[in-house]
Amino acid sequence: MSHEPVNICHLGKYYPPAPGGIETHVQTLARAQAKLGVNVRVVCINHQMPTRGAKQPWLRRSANETVEEYDGLVKVTRVGRATSVARLDIIPGLPAVLDDLQQSKIDVLHLHTPNPTMLITVASLRLSAPLVIMHHSDIVKQRLLKHMMGPFERLAYARAAAIIASSDAYAQGSAILQKHADKVEALPMGLDLEPLLNPSPAAREYAARLRQEHGALLWLAVGRFVYYKGLHTAIEALRNVPGKLLIVGVGPLENELKRQAQSAGVADRIVWCGQAEPHELIGAYHAAKAFWFPSTHKSEAFGLVQVEAMACGCPVINTEIEDSGVSWVSQHEKTGLTVQVNDAAAFAAAAKRMIDEPGLRDRLSAAAVERAKSEFDYLKMAERSLSLYRRVLNRSAKVVQGNEPAEPDLAQWVRQVRRMQEH
Repeated sequence: MSHEPVNICHLGKYYPPAPGGIETHVQTLARAQAKLGVNVRVVCINHQMPTRGAKQPWLRRSANETVEEYDGLVKVTRVGRATSVARLDIIPGLPAVLDDLQQSKIDVLHLHTPNPTMLITVASLRLSAPLVIMHHSDIVKQRLLKHMMGPFERLAYARAAAIIASSDAYAQGSAILQKHADKVEALPMGLDLEPLLNPSPAAREYAARLRQEHGALLWLAVGRFVYYKGLHTAIEALRNVPGKLLIVGVGPLENELKRQAQSAGVADRIVWCGQAEPHELIGAYHAAKAFWFPSTHKSEAFGLVQVEAMACGCPVINTEIEDSGVSWVSQHEKTGLTVQVNDAAAFAAAAKRMIDEPGLRDRLSAAAVERAKSEFDYLKMAERSLSLYRRVLNRSAKVVQGNEPAEPDLAQWVRQVRRMQEH
């Protein structure tokens, strides 16, 4: 299918190799759009330290410089930061970068949120191109951050020509999205499925090694060790389920979760894998009996790792999170099993069904692969995004014009960061 050239700029928070679901999505979408012939660039915050060789440099918050590079066909501008205060990156040069960007040939600005620094900047500037916002999730637990970002969020979302949610289910349960329901569209996230559907020899070898070292009955959980991932439910459920649980990830709750595993008497049946290389993660999906996804809050809006598992033929056991798209991605009795949030007994019962019920696991596995291919392929996602852009451009969506003043408090913010740059 041919397309007229479109020039897109994605505004992300960070960009791989920085980890994270939003970061992975921005890269996947940008690469897929570029593969379809679109001119794509990404502007994000430079996550790295000036010092080379440091482990996990994205965890540091020191000053760094602006770097421009290419990720294949995608031009990436990582804007240098001055410092970080209360998880807000201070980027003196960002307003100037975006202001200059708008003078170039950009058809659509595509902002990915939550993303405080970019959101404040976009809300502050006079826009000359239509703004599309991908709303990945609401700010749920960080009440202070939510309060601080409220005015900027309201202005940016009011200016947006279109707002994207990852599923209809999430859009219907989000207060901010419901305020703009007339311009909200669902765009399911996708992945390059090829490495998952057809694993490399290294991935297959790793899967075989896992089974040899830990036995044939393996369960898998993947995610950061943070409150909304619900890993405490997985650990509790393991008390009543045979086999071993592989946990891939790191995070602030690691010590707490390990103490829980000791208290629950299952520490010897949990394998803490830390960060995994891509072939190791794919191998783990192919080795596992089922993928455990016990998330608890709507901060988990979609759960893209579910798609990874499904494409590998690994059925999902997930949770019914109110106003989230998690249980839409992997559906109960179709591609996996769904239980109530924080119900370890129900989670264990679902896992036992995978073992005891003849044909269940095979049926769910086959359906999971088919759903991944039909709904979550990254090129299909890119096609859908380009159709959305064209609708926005065809209806000449209203944007704030260059001679229209910004809100006074936002203009003041721009002046402040420019003064920081001068000093």
